[in-house]
Amino acid sequence: MKSRKLSIIAGSSYLIIFFAAIFANFFVIESILEAPLETIQQHGTMVRFGIVAFLITVVFDVVVAWALYELYKNHHLSTLSTYFRMMHAAIMGVAIFALPMTLKLTSSEEILKHIDMFNIIWLIGLFFFGIHLILLGRILGKPRIISVFLIIAGIMYMVDTVAHFLLPDYENYASIFLAFVAIPSIVGEMSLAIWLLVGGNERKR
Repeated sequence: MKSRKLSIIAGSSYLIIFFAAIFANFFVIESILEAPLETIQQHGTMVRFGIVAFLITVVFDVVVAWALYELYKNHHLSTLSTYFRMMHAAIMGVAIFALPMTLKLTSSEEILKHIDMFNIIWLIGLFFFGIHLILLGRILGKPRIISVFLIIAGIMYMVDTVAHFLLPDYENYASIFLAFVAIPSIVGEMSLAIWLLVGGNERKR
């Protein structure tokens, strides 16, 4: 397959992941956290769409992993980078298992336990995703600014996951860690998606 088509596939898949993840996280999960029982009982359809959105992110995560591997398979780190992204996708798939079960629960406490289970498993997956981003930044090389942001984002994903498990008072610093993860991640990955779509990879070749 031509590199231009692979770039379009990777870039467009990345955008699908962004929009699906934003809906699933900031509309569905946040709604459940704010009003667990009310959201499950009165907005069950939205929750179901959120679960599907998470499944979509997993599917296109695999697509991105494949497309990036095909684009950079001559690089010595490409296979390793792909493995770590696939590990993230697999762990995310396991995490999603906790969400459909919330639809049958009738207490806020039990619902939040399942959301907590989802978040913990997802955090573990993000640790491996962070390694993937660090490797991807090394593989990409240029544009240098995108590579740097990808590497920083990868490091912060790993730091955030470790902090969750090591800091008993993590919640006191949650907003700080969120900013440290979100800013380089959004800038780096969104820039990469746009760069791939406009043909940056093709010009590099």
